[in-house]
Parts: sequence; structure tokens; C-alpha cells
Amino acid sequence: MFENLTDKLERSFKVLKGEGRITEINVAETLKEIRRALIDADVNYKVAKTFTDEVKQKAMGQNVLTAVKPGQMMTKIVRDELAQLMGGTATDIKLEGTPAVILIAGLQGSGKTTFSGKLASLLKSKKGRQVLLVAGDVYRPAAIDQLKVLGGQTGVEVYTEDGNTDPVAIAQNAIKYAREKSYNVVIVDTAGRLAVDEAMMREITAIKAAVKPSETLFVVDAMTGQDAVNTAKEFNDRLDFDGVVLTKLDGDTRGGAAISIRSVVNKPLKFISSGEKMDALQVFHPERMADRILGMGDVVSLVERAQEQYDEEAARRLKKKIVKNQFNFNDFIDQINQIKKMGNLKDIASMIPGMGKMLKNVDIPDDAFKQTEAIIGSMTPEERENPEIINARRRERIAKGSGTTMADVNRLMKQFEETRKMMKMVAGGNMRMPKMPRGFRR
Repeated sequence: MFENLTDKLERSFKVLKGEGRITEINVAETLKEIRRALIDADVNYKVAKTFTDEVKQKAMGQNVLTAVKPGQMMTKIVRDELAQLMGGTATDIKLEGTPAVILIAGLQGSGKTTFSGKLASLLKSKKGRQVLLVAGDVYRPAAIDQLKVLGGQTGVEVYTEDGNTDPVAIAQNAIKYAREKSYNVVIVDTAGRLAVDEAMMREITAIKAAVKPSETLFVVDAMTGQDAVNTAKEFNDRLDFDGVVLTKLDGDTRGGAAISIRSVVNKPLKFISSGEKMDALQVFHPERMADRILGMGDVVSLVERAQEQYDEEAARRLKKKIVKNQFNFNDFIDQINQIKKMGNLKDIASMIPGMGKMLKNVDIPDDAFKQTEAIIGSMTPEERENPEIINARRRERIAKGSGTTMADVNRLMKQFEETRKMMKMVAGGNMRMPKMPRGFRR
């Protein structure tokens, strides 16, 4: 997401190259290009115009320091204004009441049910909450089945009532059940429609009035662009929700909804979601998103993801093995699994400043380590523990067993040795997560 917008914004800043001062004359063309880039990204026209007016007001007459170029100054101004446009700072979810009730609303196909499962997983694993999921979509049996599957994956109980077609009664009964079983968070997944209609609005309004949620979240598909913003406005006019969740950010989307939805509905973006995995949910940080839009990466989020997978005791044991040159294929595959748990590989790489642009046209599949895992999986326990015993005969057997070639196995063995040497060199420092050597290929 945002690749095209990032490129166009970078080009617009080049207009100021060589200038010593930001003036009304030399900034006009830059602002014109910025406005065009935002509109092309499906940002609301009025929002784009107001945004560039604000940027112009902040930029006009700014003295450019000797060490700072006009283009760099404009980049900072645009970055700060983008962050402000998207909300300024992250907004936490409210968990008030016994139990705290979270009501999920949105159109059919927006990703409500998947988000409900992800949110339950996040609250359980990161906030230590006892969560109950409620299947309130009485019109689509597949939604109930899907929620049960998601509950099974995350270890969260799902409350259902077979034969009951009254979503208000189901929600109320679920809250009573939650109190009896000492659940402190109840997430109510509700029905959606293909389009906003009166029956849908009456139903969701009735559920909200009955359960009095501490938080009402509107889930919207980011791939619908400006339509997402319009739908959010219609829902907010009737439901007065507390925050917005943007899903499918890993899809083919231009990013306009993320940029303009806050200013149109005056409600914060609270979560962004990408992918189907239960851990693919992030708190929305406007300033970090502004950095990513401008190609600056998002190192803070990258470090946070790494820390979530970081086990200090395991790292201490691994460091001892590396110093003694005992790092083996079991350790190697463990490190690959930690990297995979952090999320989509291209998304992770894009958080490193400059990498997003470099990888724009590079396809990094989710199964990038598949071949490596197959080769290591074809080794015997003894071979994984003692890589030194893997001779040519063993390599030939491993290649056949993994469906690869001798060249593939030889390449992995070479990469493994390079990794082992490199890790031994850095083991004396504060090692947290080993890096793959240059030229690492799957």
C-alpha cells in the first residue's frame, strides 16, 4: 500500500531542489503535485485541498537552515501535517465495565468476523483479558462457523444460540453468560449487508442500545477507497461509533481511506489489519503511518514486532552455542520461525527506511523460506545437530528427500556456514536476533 503515493510525493519535493528558501512562487508547483498525488490515491478532494492549504501556511517564508535543504524542510512539514490529518497520536481502545463490551459493525465482506477473532487474540495475548466472542450474525451461518474456527485457533470461547434469530437477545444473553463465567471482555460480531439499508441500521442501533458497549468499532475494507469513507460517514451519523478499523491493507489499495477517514467522520482510526493470520493486527499510529507514506520506514513498529518474539533466556542460550561454534540447523530453523512470526516478509522489510522503494517491484512470497525448510526437514536429527557430518552422499539424499537439487542443498550449506561465521563475529555484542547474510536466497 502507498507505493504510488510515496513515489509521487518524492517527485513533488524535487521541485524545490536547489532553492535556498521556500517562497510562494517555488512552493506552488510542489503543492499542486502533492494535491494531485493525494487525489490519485483516492483521498477526498476537499480533504486534499485543506491539507495542502495547511502545508502552505506552515511552509511559507520558512528560513531554510544551512544543513537543511528546502525539499527536506517541506518533507518534514508534510510529514507532520499527514500525521495530524490521520489523528496525530494513537487512540487506545476503551475497556470499561464488567464485562467490557465491544460492538463490531460494518458491511458484509468488510472483514468484521476475522477482525473480531484478531481482536480477541490481541486482548487475550497482550492484555491478559478473558475474552468471549459472540456470534451475532443470525443471517449468515458461515459467519458463525467462521467465528468458531477463529475461536478455536486463538483459544477463545464463542457464544452461540442455535435457533435464536434475535441478535439483541443473543447479545444480552451472552453478557449474562460472561458474568457467570467471569469473562471480562465480550466482543459482539454483528451482521452486515451488501449495502447500507434501514433494516440493518435499526438492528445494529437496537443492539447498541441493549448492550451499552464501552467501545463500538466500525470495520471497513480499505480496498473500497473513498467508498469506505462515505460508508463510514453513513454509519457514524446513525450509530455514533467510537473508532474505525481498516482491513485488507495488504491488498491492492491506494491508501486514500486511511488518510482521509479521520477528517471526514471525526473519529479515530484505532486498528489496521492485513492478512488472515490472527496476529496480523496493529494499533494504528498516525505518525508511523506518515513516515511509511513518505518512504521513511517504521523502525519503531519493526522493533516492537521483534521484541514480541524475543525470548531473553533462549537468546542467552543461543549466544553460548554461537561462541562455542555449536550453532546448528535446529537453531537456524528456530530463527527462521521467529522471523516468520513477525508477519509478512515484504511488510517487515518495508519498515526499514529505504527498503520499501527498493522492494517496490520485488515479489516476496509468504513461503519465501519454504525450500530452506524442506531441505532442513529432510535431514536426520543427527545431521541437523551436527552439520559437519553432511558429506556429498548425504547431500544427495537430502536433495532427493526435499524435492530440490544438489545445487540448492550446496547453496544452503554455504549460506549456513556464512551465517554461522557472521554470528560468531557479533556474538560478543548485544545480540537479539541473527541477521541473514548478504545474498541469502530461499
